[in-house]
Formats: sequence, structure tokens, C-alpha cells
Amino acid sequence: MKLKNILLSFIIFSSSANLLFSARIKDIANIEGVTGVQVIGYGIVTGLNNTGDNQMNSFTVQSVSNMLKRFGLTIPQSNPRIRNVAAVMVTATIPSFSKKGSKIDVQVSSIGDATSLQGGILLMTPIATQTGEIIGMAQGAVSVGGYDYQALGSRVSRNFVTSGRIPNGLILEKAVDSEFFGNQMLRVILREPDFTTSDRVAEAINKITGLENSAFAIDAGTIQVKLPSTLKDGELIQYISKIETQSVVSDPTSKIVINERTGTVVIGGNVQLLPSVVAHGGLEITIQKQYIVPQPAPFTIRPPRPVATAEINTNEQFNPSIPLVVQGATVQDIANALNALRVSPRDLIAIFQALKEAGSIQGELIIQ
Repeated sequence: MKLKNILLSFIIFSSSANLLFSARIKDIANIEGVTGVQVIGYGIVTGLNNTGDNQMNSFTVQSVSNMLKRFGLTIPQSNPRIRNVAAVMVTATIPSFSKKGSKIDVQVSSIGDATSLQGGILLMTPIATQTGEIIGMAQGAVSVGGYDYQALGSRVSRNFVTSGRIPNGLILEKAVDSEFFGNQMLRVILREPDFTTSDRVAEAINKITGLENSAFAIDAGTIQVKLPSTLKDGELIQYISKIETQSVVSDPTSKIVINERTGTVVIGGNVQLLPSVVAHGGLEITIQKQYIVPQPAPFTIRPPRPVATAEINTNEQFNPSIPLVVQGATVQDIANALNALRVSPRDLIAIFQALKEAGSIQGELIIQ
């Protein structure tokens, strides 16, 4: 079977393999305790155009029944027709220091067999934290960003319509406070732990006026900072602002990420390959099945019988041996050398795997 061409993407992060990257601390780290709060709730969406949950979903029927009882109404429990209603889960992440009355976007996703939430309205839904504390109420029109129309067995759809978003749908009833400072200490947490980067962040913080010799790296992902004991009003925020805007030369790990499902190859800018020679040949096999109907001999009553046969063709492509890289090659040099082999993305993945086995890649090879 002939393999189809698969999209190949080379993302080149830099023009030099040894180039280091400078970034602000706020771009690679967070202040401990300032990460937001995840919340969740269960609710129902109404106003659907016969695309809601089937009446066989008992939890949807029960939810509607319980809601209507609050308004003094009772519905029959046997065979209720409520195809315009869908049970959903409501989720959101509330930023730290959000105050009472703040409006937060929420995501809505169906948990039943509803086919679409398009045009639906989320009824007032209590939203709780992981401890069960009700922190606010969510309500509003659901925006799905797509459509799904079906008629007489035909279907036209775009994007996913069983989940959506409600802008400013959650109104907080309680403030979200975060404890990030205590005993004159605060901690900076790296998003991607690395010993070298952690040490450099501590060095950068120690260069700030008033914070000399105040920061040290605890581990690969944590930097502890001791602030002056005589802090005036507003100085804590000023020190945190200075820490976040301080530039640091990060040292990312050398990685090559390969996604075999999509044929995507991503090469980090600091990946290096040792001098190598690669020869690659592609083998293509085509099998075509055919049916022939031999005619019976004259003056016979035997009916013709179809016979299956197959035609097999092979085509092997030979590419000359090419020196892949020389010492100190850049990522662009690597891309040019691999393009010179004129191989498909699938073959390119096999080449990288072989280079890793040969010990020619100085970096981590990640296959997804």
C-alpha cells in the first residue's frame, strides 16, 4: 500500500545551535500561590431545537423535575418530552485576587446524548471549588462557535457543538484570595524545572536593588526570596514587579519531538548532531486485486466462474549517501541536509530514530 504524503513542519527556534534565550521571569515562572482556582458545577441548558438529551437520560429528567418543583410545578415521570434540554458540566478557572462581583468566562460541555448546544441558555447554576464551597452563580447564552444541521440522513457540521463558552457567565459572590507571602518569604516556581535556569533566576533576583543576596535556588523548580523586614505600604508589589520583569537567560533542554500520527517533526534550536553519513532508500509496494471471468469450453454447460488474481509491483528508490552534518552545524544546516535526502516525512521519522540509536543526536528524542 502506498503511503500518502504527510505534513512535515520544521519549527526553527534559532539560527545557532548554541544560542541562549533571554526571557522575563514572569514568562517562565509564577509566584507560588498565584495560580488561580479551578471551579466546577452541574446545570441544564434549555432552548435547544430538539437537540437535547433523550428522555432515557434519567439524570436530565430528574434535574428538570427538581427545578420545576421549585416553581410549584409537577411533571409526569413517565415518558416526559424534554428534547430541548441538556445536562451539562460547567467549568472555569478563576484568576487569583478576583473580587466579589467579578465576571468570569465559563465553559459548558454536555454529559448526556445531546447532539448540539447551539442556541441554548444555561440556567442559573451554582459553581463550587474543590472543597464544595459555592463561590458564584453561572448563567447565560452558550456560544458554540459552529453548527450542526441534519435532515433526511444528510449532515453538515462545523467544529464541535456539544461544548461551548459563556463570556462573563460567572458572577463571583466571594473573593478569591491567595496566600503568597509569609514570614518575609515568597517563592518563584518555574513552569519547566531546570537546575541551570533555577540558579540563573536566583542570580538575576540578587541583582535587584534592595534584594542583594536574598534569593537562592531550593531545587530545580523553586527559588526562595527573602524580602526586607522593613517593608512599607506598596513595596511588596514593587519588589514582585521588579522580580517578574527581570530578564533571565534560560537554558532549555535539547529536544526533538516527533508526532507519528501527523508526521510533524519539531527540532529545538539547541539540538546538535554529531558528524554522520546517511543513505536511505524507499521501497514502495503496490498490490492491485483483479477479477477475471474465464469462458467455459465450447459445447459445455458449466457456467463461467470468476477467478481472483493479484498484480504486485515494487519500486525501490535509491538515494546517494549524504554527509548529514559537520561539527557546529545550525538547525538550518540540519534541515537543508535532511531535505537533500528527498525523503517523505514518514521516512524522516525513521532516520531520526536511527540517528538516536547510533548516538548521533545530542538531545532528547520524544516520540508521541
